[in-house]
Amino acid sequence: MEFIDLPASTAARGTVRLPGSKSISNRVLLLAALAKGTTIVRALLDSDDTRVMLDALRALGVGVARVSDSDDYEITGVGGAFPVKQAELFLGNAGTAFRSLTAACALSGGEYVLKGVALMHERPIGDLVDALRRLGARIDYLGEEGFPPLKIHPAEIAGDTTEVRGNVSSQFLTGLLMALPLRQRNTTIEVVGELISRPYIGITLAMLRRFGVDIARNGWQGFGVPAAARYQSPGEIWVEGDASSASYFLAAGAIGVGPVRVQGVGRDSVQGDVRFADALAQMGAQIDMGPNWIEACAPRDGRLKAIDLDCNHIPDAAMTLAVAALFADGVTTLRNIASWRVKETDRIAAMATELRKVGATVEEGADFIRITPPEKLIPNAVIDTYDDHRMAMCLSLVTLGGVPVRINDPACVNKTFPTYFRIFAGIAQ
Repeated sequence: MEFIDLPASTAARGTVRLPGSKSISNRVLLLAALAKGTTIVRALLDSDDTRVMLDALRALGVGVARVSDSDDYEITGVGGAFPVKQAELFLGNAGTAFRSLTAACALSGGEYVLKGVALMHERPIGDLVDALRRLGARIDYLGEEGFPPLKIHPAEIAGDTTEVRGNVSSQFLTGLLMALPLRQRNTTIEVVGELISRPYIGITLAMLRRFGVDIARNGWQGFGVPAAARYQSPGEIWVEGDASSASYFLAAGAIGVGPVRVQGVGRDSVQGDVRFADALAQMGAQIDMGPNWIEACAPRDGRLKAIDLDCNHIPDAAMTLAVAALFADGVTTLRNIASWRVKETDRIAAMATELRKVGATVEEGADFIRITPPEKLIPNAVIDTYDDHRMAMCLSLVTLGGVPVRINDPACVNKTFPTYFRIFAGIAQ
């Protein structure tokens, strides 16, 4: 489908069961693959990103079997490095798969080629490659320096300390942390500068513990992986609902009267994006939360309030705040979002462009976006999505202002949430 026309709506009500977390799904799949033993992964996200990870793991010699017609998978781990020593992997536009598999393949002693779609080849990976090279990895760029595609050769023994910049992408550090037990040497990672997206590193550390590996941590500036670290299957692991995906429905409840309740993520979540609910509360939304659910309603006076927020802790969910700003009194500023520039697209530039189409006044900087809502939204805007699932889902919320919207390339949501538009239609009224 080249586009989808979303009708105008003025209210949102209902309950949504969330798909599995993309961040947790691909982490769990890789750790289960590297672990000793068989892991039953329950409620795995079914999306483009997880499919390319599953295909890559099969190609690398990992046992992968779907449990009947469910979203459960049986992963037979290899107990260390990948047994297949020569493979070419196509990883689409899945950053979580590309970055983590780059690190794991670099330490698996084989010859591998990692490729993706054209947009993936525009996403920088030089910081991760440099960090791996300091540890003896041998990686060649097959195109532009600092970007995929990559050719990986067996590593050589080198130093046991490396460094990675913290202000580019937390996925680089995540990839290193998950792969370094393959070295079977005491290894230290030093983070240069401020570490962005710390909650995503928190997810990584929590998943490592589930598979039997404890990482020594010096604040957020240093991490130590012991030589004795070995992954052991926990037997069974459940994937939480996706907290980033929850943001669209919670914002819908805050914009469109509500209540809207999301199930599958709540107070007990390991995902940092549950703090999106706190940001909505700062905007005046009424938020209620349980161990495994969150509910949002509009402010009692019916109108959200503008905020000025450091979004380092919720980089993906912060995109939803940019659209919620269209319905707020005053000027909203979202700061510390430089990582938006190196995601599926340049999300700061893309968001600014699309919000202007519906009448907003937008100022963008290297690491911030400032949004002044229009007096009246412009109807029938044609929204471009840049092959970015989050752009499509975020901008669907514009319809809650009583204006129809056309979303181009709606299939881009298949990356993380293939049924998004059907579920959104079920709560929009």
